Amino acid sequence: MPVVRIRRRKAVALASAAVLAGLAVPALTPATAGAAAPAHEAPAAQARVAAVADYYEGAEGKTGEALKSALNSIISDQTKLSYSAVWDALKDTDEDPSNSGNVILLYSGVSRSKSANGGNTGDWNREHVWAKSHGDFGTSTGPGTDIHHLRPSDVQVNSVRGNKDFDNGGSAVANGGGSLTDSDSFEPRDAVKGDVARMIFYMAVRYEGTDGWPDLEPNNSVSNGSAPYIGKLSVLKEWNEQDPPDAFEQHRNDVIYESYQHNRNPFIDHPEWVESIW
Repeated sequence: MPVVRIRRRKAVALASAAVLAGLAVPALTPATAGAAAPAHEAPAAQARVAAVADYYEGAEGKTGEALKSALNSIISDQTKLSYSAVWDALKDTDEDPSNSGNVILLYSGVSRSKSANGGNTGDWNREHVWAKSHGDFGTSTGPGTDIHHLRPSDVQVNSVRGNKDFDNGGSAVANGGGSLTDSDSFEPRDAVKGDVARMIFYMAVRYEGTDGWPDLEPNNSVSNGSAPYIGKLSVLKEWNEQDPPDAFEQHRNDVIYESYQHNRNPFIDHPEWVESIW
């Protein structure tokens, strides 16, 4: 019901207001959700946990395809951005916590001026983590402008990644922060492997082929071409386990929800749902 969606959205927005003011936020994993927080953090953290739980009320108790379907219904209620609007959104969602004039680049980890966005060497551009050729959805409003998987990236590093699938191994990418690549795959630096995996899983749940866009799905191939698939599923599941959500990723999810698309990436809030679905 519309009234319920508004209440959920407002509840999470109010709970995340303290986060956006600079308070630390624990991960919503079973281990940390039940852990004692410092006294000054407890009220905001507890309010956020409760509000996020309310957002996912329709998915409670479900697993497998039933969980995937319920999450699709929840997160498909979103505001869509134009591709030009993505520039300013990324300057907010990926802002360097230590320098408000900069953004953090996904693959390299470098902090770069917000004004250095563009297409030249030394600039940063808009990386589609789910490569837009995998399903051929381009940059039209929809999956091509969904900022849950769009991130700032160094122009040259982004070019090296291209539309490759994700997998382990390869040689070092110049200025890639530890990222590796070979002829058919790309491995991001360790600190964002889980981030990459959870963005892929979000896209696979959000875009199920029911709203005019392709049905996006992860698989175990690294030669998917223009098909609406991306790999490598087994590796992405490992990355989700190895690199759990950190404060930067959680904060980004909150900002997208409160200020831009008004939907959440469920696998940042509940990384354990990856195993429940795949």
